[in-house]
Amino acid sequence: MTYGNGLFDLTGRSALVTGAAGGIGAAVARALAAAGAPVLVTDVDPAAAAAVAERITADGGKADGVALDVRDRDAAGEAAARAAALSDGRLHVLVNNAGVTAPAMFADIDEDSFQKVLDIHLLGAFHCTQAALPYLATDGTGRIINVTSAAGLTGTLGQVNYSAAKAGVIGMTKSLARELARRKILVNALAPLAATPMTQTIRTDEKFSQQMLARIPLRRWAEPEEVAGAFVFLASDAASYVTGQVLAVDGGLVM
Repeated sequence: MTYGNGLFDLTGRSALVTGAAGGIGAAVARALAAAGAPVLVTDVDPAAAAAVAERITADGGKADGVALDVRDRDAAGEAAARAAALSDGRLHVLVNNAGVTAPAMFADIDEDSFQKVLDIHLLGAFHCTQAALPYLATDGTGRIINVTSAAGLTGTLGQVNYSAAKAGVIGMTKSLARELARRKILVNALAPLAATPMTQTIRTDEKFSQQMLARIPLRRWAEPEEVAGAFVFLASDAASYVTGQVLAVDGGLVM
């Protein structure tokens, strides 16, 4: 997919994407690179992250792939510095995408499972954002894009832990948007829905899949590449007056 120049041109603007070894994260990394951004592809799976970076490079973009567990504060700091080094010491776009699910009815969720989901989604975004802040551009091109979900907006049966984490991401996004506006750093959240490994259980269960599709006005799942363009929009000059917002890219599921 081509995003062209002009308002959507990210040439020379470095980006750091977490959880980018596959699914939406990988699609976002490729889309940002296609728009001209040098991208640091990070994931807990270093080989998979490297593979995404190699594909970007093969397609004519600039990228590097490294291991990152977002729960590790020191590792987040190293990743931020490495991403900034891709563009003269400045970081322009941080995409907090890393996530995990651990579905269970509330009575069956144990504390470790609840804490793990919170740590990866919410504490991970906290770590990476604090690590990125000293490097983020303050000329109006600095962007933080957090990934939330319909679960954080409306709740999801059997995913109290995930819904709580994603709702927390929304609160963090809005508060950061107010706080960082004075530094000309824009902070927004995206709530995407796509056919990824994270949604595979629902998509491959006939009963759950039919119920889910009945709730989506477009009556289909998006491919990851279809939601990636919204990230390019929020990272670009086209969104220069957008901050503190939650953009649902979900076929109309939440409206």
